[in-house]
Amino acid sequence: MTFFTALRSSSVRWAGPLLLVITGLYYTAGETAPPDTYHHWAPAIVSAPLMVLYALAYAAAAALSLWESGRLRKARIWELSPARNRYRVAANALWPVVLLCWLVLLVPAAVSLARSGTAPSADALRLPAMGMVLVVAHAVIGFALGILLPRVIGAPIIAVADWIAVAFTRATEPYWLRHVSGQFADISFGEVPRFVSVAAPVLLAGGVAVGLLALWLPLPRPLGALLGLLIAVSGALGAHHLARDWPHTPPMATGRAPVDCAGERPRLCLPHMAAGNLAQEQREAARVLRTLRAAGVADADPARIDDVLNGPASPDSARRVWRLNLVSAHRTDEVGYQVMVQALRFRCPRTPVESAHAVWLWGANRTGTVDVYRERRRAEGDSEASRGTEAKVGDTVREVLRTSHDAQADWVRRSLASCAEDGA
Repeated sequence: MTFFTALRSSSVRWAGPLLLVITGLYYTAGETAPPDTYHHWAPAIVSAPLMVLYALAYAAAAALSLWESGRLRKARIWELSPARNRYRVAANALWPVVLLCWLVLLVPAAVSLARSGTAPSADALRLPAMGMVLVVAHAVIGFALGILLPRVIGAPIIAVADWIAVAFTRATEPYWLRHVSGQFADISFGEVPRFVSVAAPVLLAGGVAVGLLALWLPLPRPLGALLGLLIAVSGALGAHHLARDWPHTPPMATGRAPVDCAGERPRLCLPHMAAGNLAQEQREAARVLRTLRAAGVADADPARIDDVLNGPASPDSARRVWRLNLVSAHRTDEVGYQVMVQALRFRCPRTPVESAHAVWLWGANRTGTVDVYRERRRAEGDSEASRGTEAKVGDTVREVLRTSHDAQADWVRRSLASCAEDGA
C-alpha cells in the first residue's frame, strides 16, 4: 500500500486536522513560561510542551487505532485467506495513526526549540523518544481492543479512558502510578531523566502491547494466551518494581549542562550561557570569603561555588560545594552578598529575625555589600514593624562594629548558634 493510498483510507484523513488543532490549543494554553526562560537548555525546553501533550498523544493513538481495527473487522479482512502476514496488515493500518501522534509530540517540541533559538541535543531526545515508543504501545493496545469492541462506541470510550488514566496520575498517589504512566513533568536546567526513569513506563505499556502481539504467534491458542499473559504481567511487575520507591520526582541526572569555571578557593562555576563575568564574580567571591575568614568566620571556605541551575549538591558535599543563585545576580555585589549569607550559616532551623538580620548586616558591612542588604530588606516589604526591626538591627550592628576583632568574632559565633523559641 502506497503512502497516499494509506492516508486516503485511514481515519487520519479526517481526524488529523482536528487533532493538530487541539495540539496547538494545548501548546498555547499549557505554556507556563516562554521557552527562552530555560536558558537554552534543550531538554527543559522540550519537556515543557510535552508535559501537557503526553496524554493527548496516547489517547489519540489508542482511539484511532481502535477505529482502524474496527474498520478492518467490518471489512472481514481477518476472515480472508491469509495472503499477507497479520502483523503486516495491522502495521499498514497503524502507521498513519502512529505518525500523526508522533507529530503531536514532536512539532510542539520543535517549535519551542525554534522560538528559543536552541539546537536540539542527544539529552533532549530522551523524553520524545519515550513518548514515541509509548504511542506505538498505546496504538497496539487500541488495535487489539478494536478486534473485540464496536468502533463507534469503543473509540470515544478508549480515548477518554486513556486520557484520564495518564493525565490524572499527576495528581494522584502513590507516586509510582505517575512514573509508570508515561506522564512526565517538566524538568529544570541541567537535568535529564535517567534511563531508568523512561524505562518504567515503557516496561508497562510495552509489556502489555508485546503480550497482545504474542496472541497472533503461530502457536496453539492456550499457549499463545499464556505467553502473552506472562509478557504483560512481567512488564507490569517490572515497571512497578522500578518505580515503587521513587519520590514525587523520578531519578534525574543533574549538572549535565556545560559550565565554565575560574579560580581556586573557591572555584566558581557558571553555566556556559551566563559566564560572561565569570572571572570578575570569582574575584568578588574570593574577596568576600577572605574578609570573613579574617573576621573569624570559620565556615567561609568552600572548595567550589556552583549556580543552583547546575543541579543540587549531594548531601556529603553540601559544605564543600555551595549552590547559589548566581545567574540571576545582575551586579557583582549581589554575588558577594550571596556568598556572605551562605558563609554565615545558622545552626538552628529557626532563628530570631533580629538576630539573623543583625548577622547579615554585620557581614554586609565587613564585605562592602550593605547596598544589596538594604535592597533585600526593601523587597521584603516596608511596614512599621519592619522599620522598627531594622532600627534595632542597625543599633546592634553599630555597637558590635565598635568592639574588638575578637569580640566581634565571639558575637558572630553566639548569634549563629541562637535559636527561635517555640511559638515565636
